[in-house]
Amino acid sequence: MIKDFLIINCTGKNDKIGLKINNNFFIHDFQTKIKNNEILVSTILNFTNKHKAKIDKNFTVLVNNGPGSFSTIRVALAVAKGIEISNKVKLFGFKDEDLTQFNLENIEFLINKKLIEKKLIKPLYLS
Repeated sequence: MIKDFLIINCTGKNDKIGLKINNNFFIHDFQTKIKNNEILVSTILNFTNKHKAKIDKNFTVLVNNGPGSFSTIRVALAVAKGIEISNKVKLFGFKDEDLTQFNLENIEFLINKKLIEKKLIKPLYLS
């Protein structure tokens, strides 16, 4: 069961992140004039610190797989994968069309109907 999570919905338009922590849900909208790719990591760090989120093995990250802007989706996937590796969180992806509106009710519907999947791109890391 997914209790606390970060959701990254960056497809190049109407980009948002959401955080459910201790039964509270917070949303951060990105300004359209700012290059979101350059500020995604710092925005997530500030957002999770502000709301005192404990990012550990009991935490989940949901990331939008698209369709959308190639570079924006790739950056969001890379950031989500980095959070997964560094904090050992659970990571799931979802399709843009499965989340009609970015609110807690629709996100929980997405989770409960199992419209999220673990099949994300698995990169090969060379040392």
